[in-house]
Amino acid sequence: MPKSYVVLVSLLSSAFALSQPATGVPVAPPSSRTVLPITFTKTVSADHSHAGDTVLAKTTQVVRLATGEVVPAGTEVVGHVAAANAFLYDNTPYAKQREAVLDIQFDALHLAGHDMPLSVTVRAMADPLTSRGARMPKPSDLDSYSAVSQIGGDELVPSQSEVVDRNGDVVAYNRRSGVYAHLIANGSCDASSNEVSVDIYSASACGLYGFTEVTARETGSASSPSRLSLISTHTSPKIWRYSTALLEVLPSTGAAR
Repeated sequence: MPKSYVVLVSLLSSAFALSQPATGVPVAPPSSRTVLPITFTKTVSADHSHAGDTVLAKTTQVVRLATGEVVPAGTEVVGHVAAANAFLYDNTPYAKQREAVLDIQFDALHLAGHDMPLSVTVRAMADPLTSRGARMPKPSDLDSYSAVSQIGGDELVPSQSEVVDRNGDVVAYNRRSGVYAHLIANGSCDASSNEVSVDIYSASACGLYGFTEVTARETGSASSPSRLSLISTHTSPKIWRYSTALLEVLPSTGAAR
């Protein structure tokens, strides 16, 4: 038995039931309170994708597990399209437009040659333009420190270790391997007391950013883990390549968050 397999099984939570991903050898999923910052590497859309199509993403920052072990940046996240129904305009007078739907399921994290099944909620997600903006410093004539606004409003200065919110309070830390924070409750998103990877997101980031005319009906829950459902009565929902997201691992049944 490979040494990496033994290490992974011993350090990750055994509270989740093992699933059987399509490829690779399954291992136990990551423990709750783990957050995976990802970027989508392939566009999926309600008008061009079909049920069963592969959804591909990769982690954008080192993720530290409770034991101190790490998930490297660039680790592949795989899922599939569960449903895709394009928007079709009904020009009947006073017609109530039918919802267009894009449902995707996050299946597994490919780590060290093995498939780690995922049970996650999408805490926050941003389109490519918003995501790119969170990596671009303000013009030098406005800010000589090259500060960057994280998705959600926190401010990061590349030369400084402390990340601050709009009130100037320190809410995260910029380290060599990325940005880490205790999550802050906001809307439907709860707080955490442990440090997690957030990359270009604020500690309080929650919901959709830059996805106009689209609503998230489901983001992943205990009853529907790892499911993201986008709906619209104006356009066909789409997740563009280079969109980003924070995947937060759901607690095991009966565990407190």
